[in-house]
Amino acid sequence: MSQDEYRQAFPGHVDFEVPADASPPPLNGRRPGRRAPARNGPPAEEPADEQKPDPVDVWDQRVARGLAFLRRRLAGTYEVDDFGFDPELTDSVFYPTLRLLYKDWFRTEVFGIENVPDTGGGLIVGNHSGTLALDAMMLSVALNDKHPRDRHLRLLGADLVFRLPVLSELARKAGATVACNPDAERLMRGGELVGVFPEGFKGIGKKYADRYKLQRFGRGGFVSAALRTGTPIVPAAIVGAEEIYPILADVKPLARLLGLPYFPVTPTFPWLGPLGLVPLPSKWLIQFCPPIPTEHLTEYADDPMVVYNLADQVRETIQTTLHALLEKRPDPFGL
Repeated sequence: MSQDEYRQAFPGHVDFEVPADASPPPLNGRRPGRRAPARNGPPAEEPADEQKPDPVDVWDQRVARGLAFLRRRLAGTYEVDDFGFDPELTDSVFYPTLRLLYKDWFRTEVFGIENVPDTGGGLIVGNHSGTLALDAMMLSVALNDKHPRDRHLRLLGADLVFRLPVLSELARKAGATVACNPDAERLMRGGELVGVFPEGFKGIGKKYADRYKLQRFGRGGFVSAALRTGTPIVPAAIVGAEEIYPILADVKPLARLLGLPYFPVTPTFPWLGPLGLVPLPSKWLIQFCPPIPTEHLTEYADDPMVVYNLADQVRETIQTTLHALLEKRPDPFGL
């Protein structure tokens, strides 16, 4: 229809002109090369080549990163601090390995991560249990994975850890150091988060019948270190570690013979040999409690009453939080 015929057929209608280079309208009212919005259903999928990267390229990148990592390790071009902490090895090897337990085996949930300082020093005080100190490692992974600043936890370990040749090296590389006030104070003054478990071997070596009952906190040395540096104390409650190796008995004569603080008998160890070292898949909950400030109490670092009262406050906070977490987790092996 010409424009003259169109005007006669539709008087008063606005004239139109079709550009000379315009293409004819496509079928179904859709223009070529454009995707119509989906109706009454999910949005149309993008082409496969835009949705996922080429797996060959991804694999090549991983291999390149792995080779670069090995090259740095062999050449010694990596950094460690005065305590032997190796951040690259921790982030590239230790944490990915521990995450298999943290995410898939223990199905860990974390609460209250906002209570951990974003910057500066801090003292994380947790309950200790589980026969082997897996709770310390899971606490480190939780802090690194959930904190917005991906902070590392510098654990304080018992002397026994640093007397064992291989374990000592691994602990140092992962950022641990001997549990003593000078080292703890130096780390906190340097802006590090320090993790301590005041129950020590009394906590991880207690029987299953005493699960989630906090043991004595010792003389409160961790409180003195926090007071001297004015560092906030963050209590942390961990539920789940008590069930991974339930201690039914402690063979003390054998422990003394081997120079160990305890020799546990569990439902799987020593009966199953090395298989008895596989932890049971309990459900873990970790709660970081509100911090307790100490900057206004620095002059009382050597006052036994202040130290005792603060240590007792931390202990009661953790114990109360443990009860609350146990109510959230009625089934130790549930989802």
